[in-house]
Amino acid sequence: MKSNVRLAVLFGLFYAVAAIGQEQGVPFPPPATDTIAPDIPGVVKGGTRVQVIVDGLKHTDGPVAMRDGTLLYWDYMERRIGKVDPQGKPSTFLSNTDGQSAMGFDSKGRLITTLKEREPAKVGVIWPKGSDAILADNFEGKPFEGPNDLVVDKKDGVYFTLSGSGTVLYARPGAKVIKVFAHPVERINGIVLSPDEKTLYVATQSRVAKTTLSIADIPKEGGEYLLAFDVQPDGTLKNQRNFARYEIVTHRPNGLPDVRFGGDGLAVDAQGRVYAATAAGIQVFSPQGQRLGTIPVSRNPNNLVFAGPDKKTLFIVARGAVYKVGMIAEGYKGRAK
Repeated sequence: MKSNVRLAVLFGLFYAVAAIGQEQGVPFPPPATDTIAPDIPGVVKGGTRVQVIVDGLKHTDGPVAMRDGTLLYWDYMERRIGKVDPQGKPSTFLSNTDGQSAMGFDSKGRLITTLKEREPAKVGVIWPKGSDAILADNFEGKPFEGPNDLVVDKKDGVYFTLSGSGTVLYARPGAKVIKVFAHPVERINGIVLSPDEKTLYVATQSRVAKTTLSIADIPKEGGEYLLAFDVQPDGTLKNQRNFARYEIVTHRPNGLPDVRFGGDGLAVDAQGRVYAATAAGIQVFSPQGQRLGTIPVSRNPNNLVFAGPDKKTLFIVARGAVYKVGMIAEGYKGRAK
């Protein structure tokens, strides 16, 4: 009888906590779990653990590597930037921060992010303390609509995506912000440069709620391909092309019918391979756009970066969790991401 009462109390507590999470608009996901990577030659050894190192957060995004290999990531529901040091110890890097979703470092070592909590949204510097600066706060006099991801080039120019309008903008030091790409259908998410910065990659995703889609919807709704562009000396883009086709996910892990496609965050390694966070997991593409394999993740990943002292650890953020994978591939060391 006592055991039945204890069970009833435990179940009551579980559903009470779940209900609170739902009332706050935050889903109550099950605990993140480790998975096992397949063998992808030159990338990751088969049997390597995709290891959970942080869990229980509400939302994580925007990972970036510091020069010493420390990982930084947004825990923006709590208005903080978390970190994982080169020895693997997690802690807090900054508290009471104003921003979310994306980070990068310029050549001066300043931490740049999308400042979405300010009105209107901006792209600016939040660290080191006292070095606050706004790099971009409007395009042609209009506020930004949904700044999402960014990458900083060697000239300290910042490419950043506006997910709400399907636009990529480029903020050049000492110059006006320019529009370098816009798509009328597709939602724009992650963005990254090739190691030589001659190619810019942009992740796309359908604007339509994924649960309403079928495979037949993909061509008209967009989000089927990872895009690539040739970067010009002035930062503008030419030669838009479909670089790689995403793997299509036709069901959720719980078996409910669903079709998911498109990508979120992106990363590159020193050999120019491109890594995309998708519903299927971390999809890895050759520099020519051939899909090499997929690293499974227990939650839908939303961004990733190479970090660690030798940049041979791939860190993945996914719905309140942070994972790490020991890689054969080495991240590009010439930029933070």
